[in-house]
Amino acid sequence: MLVRTVSLYKTSFSGLSKETWLLSFVMFINRSGTMVVPFMTLYLTRPEMGYSLSEAGIVMGLFGLGAVIGAYFGGRFTDIIGFYKVQIITLVSGGIMFIVLGQIKTYAFICVFTFLLSLLNEAFRPANSSAIAFYSKAQNRTRSYSLNRLAVNLGWAFGTSVGGFIASINYELLFWVDGITNIFAALLMLGFLKTKAPTRKDHDAEELRGNGGISAYKDKAYLWFIFYVTLFASCFFQLFTTIPKYFRDNLHLSERYIGLLMALNGLLIVALEMVFVFKLEGRKNNLHFITIGVIVAGLAFVSLLFPFSPAVVTLLMILLITLGEILSMPFMSSYWSKRTTDFNRGQYAALYSISWGLAQTLGPVLCSFLVDHSSFPFLFSILALVCGISAFGFYRLKKNEILLV
Repeated sequence: MLVRTVSLYKTSFSGLSKETWLLSFVMFINRSGTMVVPFMTLYLTRPEMGYSLSEAGIVMGLFGLGAVIGAYFGGRFTDIIGFYKVQIITLVSGGIMFIVLGQIKTYAFICVFTFLLSLLNEAFRPANSSAIAFYSKAQNRTRSYSLNRLAVNLGWAFGTSVGGFIASINYELLFWVDGITNIFAALLMLGFLKTKAPTRKDHDAEELRGNGGISAYKDKAYLWFIFYVTLFASCFFQLFTTIPKYFRDNLHLSERYIGLLMALNGLLIVALEMVFVFKLEGRKNNLHFITIGVIVAGLAFVSLLFPFSPAVVTLLMILLITLGEILSMPFMSSYWSKRTTDFNRGQYAALYSISWGLAQTLGPVLCSFLVDHSSFPFLFSILALVCGISAFGFYRLKKNEILLV
């Protein structure tokens, strides 16, 4: 049994390019410092800062708005100057902005610099996604994205657990760690990743067929896909904005315990996602797994309504939303990348990143407003409903789809 399990894990990680491994290691270093975002709402609403949940929601909304604009320009510049240069520039500049933001206490300046930080930080994502697609093959692309997500979540697990400990001592230190790890990730890329310009011969035959090479902005099926992703992501981001406040203020959990819960999400993804994807990739349409994953994520919000003890409720919620994430997000990345070539990939990657940026913009603002004017249980019911609508949309898209997926 043990031998078969080890063999399964070994096979799940085999066949990926060395560049994919290097990009994922860089991502791990970068995301190990992702400590500010999940604690930003707690940072702003603590007595020393004195801002309300609605004000914190506006700041997180501006973070999302910056992500939208940054993703758009990140995608454009990826197609113009290449994913390598865009990643280096955004990592270094984003690292500097993290450090600067940690020194600011005035609300207006916090809003402005949060927006600028997000713009620079999120421009990195389309370039990184394009690089993963470039250095992978059609038959292992979903696993390549899963390895990248594994690095993100391993870094996230490490970062949030350490971040919870740091936050209990000094919140400002979180910004310094985020900034330094960003810059260190850029130095790793400069030292070890040798890039080349894409050429037509680099395409797989499957990629050349793609969707005919049309613009992402004219691909109707893809635009509907982006809409449904935005609905889902608006719900998913509550895991890092309003829900930590619910855990702390309503369930009376400590920052350290909240950090450990977030770390559990990342550790489960590290332990299970590659094996899940290896077993599922190619067996059914990508949208099939996405639909199931979004439904499971919706059930995670329903679980918060159960009259169980805080320990049981929070653990069940994390387990369900993690399973939903595993079943949906790797296949979302594979879906959009399979519709592209090396010469329009930045557009598709940008739109995908923009969908998550829009979710970061709309989700915190709307959900914080709902909580302030109703209650957390009402919010959780709405989140479950929106996940259901998103899942139905993915299901309908699968039924009506005629382009390559």
